[in-house]
Amino acid sequence: MTLSRLSLFTSLLFVLTVSGYVKAESKEYWTYQEYMNAFPEQQQREQTFAERVRQPVTEKSSKIATPLNIAMLTPDVQASDYWWRNRISMARRLQEMGIPFSLTSYSFQPATTMRQQEQLLADALKSNPDYLIFTLNALRHRVLVEKILARGHPKLILMNITTPLKHWQHNQPFFYVGFDHREGTRQLKEAIKKMLGSEANYLMLYGTRGYISEVRGDEFIRLTATNPGYQLRNAFYTDVKPDIARQAVLQALNDDKDINLIYACTTDIALGAADAVKQLGLQNRVILNGWGGGIAELDAIAKGDLDITVMRMNDDNGIAMAEAIRLDQENKPEQIPLIYSGDFAIVDRHTPAAEMEQLKAHAFRYSQ
Repeated sequence: MTLSRLSLFTSLLFVLTVSGYVKAESKEYWTYQEYMNAFPEQQQREQTFAERVRQPVTEKSSKIATPLNIAMLTPDVQASDYWWRNRISMARRLQEMGIPFSLTSYSFQPATTMRQQEQLLADALKSNPDYLIFTLNALRHRVLVEKILARGHPKLILMNITTPLKHWQHNQPFFYVGFDHREGTRQLKEAIKKMLGSEANYLMLYGTRGYISEVRGDEFIRLTATNPGYQLRNAFYTDVKPDIARQAVLQALNDDKDINLIYACTTDIALGAADAVKQLGLQNRVILNGWGGGIAELDAIAKGDLDITVMRMNDDNGIAMAEAIRLDQENKPEQIPLIYSGDFAIVDRHTPAAEMEQLKAHAFRYSQ
């Protein structure tokens, strides 16, 4: 097992440079809010579409006779249930709308090599799908996506990203769908601040090097950089593997007794970190967050293994993909926003059980 570690000196230097890094990064893509401000017509379209996602199906589609061919290529081999729940919620929403389709899924781990992902993508394209659902996390993903965009077919849905790339301004994918990671991180940061107050010594646990670590991990660092009471003490890349996260926490807490907050960028990381905190008997001294609020995280909060998470209304994502496909097939492109971002809720160890059950009922309304 190899820990990809940032030294304390590097971590502190990173705090000093992160604001400049984010400015440079912003040249690559619009943040969700930047895009809505730049294209106000999209904001109204997204709001109307979001209401459509929240509502049940009122009538079936009668215009689609030939079954659609949909391919879905996602990093769902992990503890987080985000990906498979959205596959189910999309399929069940399409069925409710009376739309015939076939769905082929291709699964991989977050740390799967890019060559293996390229082969899976090639396999998916062999069936000539009408819609391809993919993600965008690493630079190499961008290269793969550009090849698909140049082909002009299939129509590309980028899942788990809500920040359109500026480089593709005149040839964007069909649809970006997910939950705005920056907004989720902002809500999580505010909730953590209420829990801990104005001071924290924290450990950052990234996933893989790429987009998700940037918009969840780097964004948290940026948001707390102006608060002198929040000190980044160490950071590790974990490849979204619980065992590596566990080992990173054991090492970091052994080296630095002042750490009282562990910021985990994904579910698998949080669960691995929780094992380490329990092993050290520090549950009452170290605050640990999740990110996403799937069932594994909610169960961990109920057991006292996690303290807080930002919970996605998960099935919104799958429903949004189904609704975008329907509108496209019904020749209503003016009703489809380029980006859809679902709703969040903060859940912590003090959230009443009844409220938790209400949130679950809505978030997993198709995938239970």
